[in-house]
Amino acid sequence: MDFIGVLCLILVSVTVASHFSRRMGIPMVIGQLLVGILLGNGGLKIVHPDILVKDFSEIGVILLMFLAGIESNLPLLRKYFKPGVFVALLGILFPLVLGTGGGGLFGVPINQSFFIGLILAATSVSISVEVLKELNVVKTKEGSTILGAAVVDDILVVLIISLCTPLLGGDVGGVEQPLGFFLIAQVLFFIAVFFLIRWGAPYLMNLSKKIFARSSVIIVSLTLCLSMSYLADFIGLSSVIGAFSTGIAIGQTSVWKDVRYNIEAIGYAVFIPVFFISIGLEVTFDALSRQIVFILFFTIIAIISKLAGGFIGSRLSGFGRQSSLMVGSGMISRGEMALIIVQLGFQTHLVTGNYYSSIILVILFTTLSSPFLLKYFTRRLYFK
Repeated sequence: MDFIGVLCLILVSVTVASHFSRRMGIPMVIGQLLVGILLGNGGLKIVHPDILVKDFSEIGVILLMFLAGIESNLPLLRKYFKPGVFVALLGILFPLVLGTGGGGLFGVPINQSFFIGLILAATSVSISVEVLKELNVVKTKEGSTILGAAVVDDILVVLIISLCTPLLGGDVGGVEQPLGFFLIAQVLFFIAVFFLIRWGAPYLMNLSKKIFARSSVIIVSLTLCLSMSYLADFIGLSSVIGAFSTGIAIGQTSVWKDVRYNIEAIGYAVFIPVFFISIGLEVTFDALSRQIVFILFFTIIAIISKLAGGFIGSRLSGFGRQSSLMVGSGMISRGEMALIIVQLGFQTHLVTGNYYSSIILVILFTTLSSPFLLKYFTRRLYFK
């Protein structure tokens, strides 16, 4: 029953933090992240990232991206797929090159430096999505480009890690990875996504309306979301790709408003607050004094590389200067994607204990800066 008390503390703390964040005119997610730091290992040490917190957090990010998919405009995503690819490619290339070079400056071995570059190449738009939703600009061309670029970014980074971890000397436990199988499975997954959007989701939603059970439409849509998330994770992709794809599919059906309303109630009442809290729980400031230069250097690189990649990619696609800055700022947050990659690097000994906490702090600082920058550039573009 201890977790019930912890959950109550999280929900009350998040509600209070969200209220005062809105009163001060800053994104609510900033207050939620700071509460995570305060309650976690870097503060009062009241809440610990145990298995239940992690499970609730994972469900939270899945539901958040499911809602982002529902609210996405599919024609806009198609229209801005090309700039999304440009943004994703440059948003991977710049952090990878600068991260690898920066690691060399600090005497980090080349294989570990390259992996640090991969960490910086990751993008997590779950926090950016929250800001976009708060400002009601998810369906704009910039919001659609950010979402599309994030999906491409996730896929490419996961594939690069799958290919490079053994080549970098990472300890994969002596288990031979069936890389060909996973590549084929991922291709089949995206074929399945196409059929889900075109035929599967409409059929299943119509069928769910004929089931004599309470909330049958919500149950079927939620089951579909979780199933696709599990499948994506199983074949080596991020679970949020499965959730986002399912959200797009549901968003094309006649029940999307009903599904969005009910999933928002479930997600924001319980799971999504736990996700935002969890990001700050494992942060400690023990390494801050010893590696302050390392942390500041890589934080600056992390912010500039993604901002520049998004900006240049958007400009090459014909976007204006302010639109390009908005897109670039939306790609800065590393969030849970980078944390997952750091944990993978730690397990395979490509991220050593000397730099583990420092890299976590870099991810935290970039994640904290992203909502401010995105909100600033969005307001300059849409709220002059």
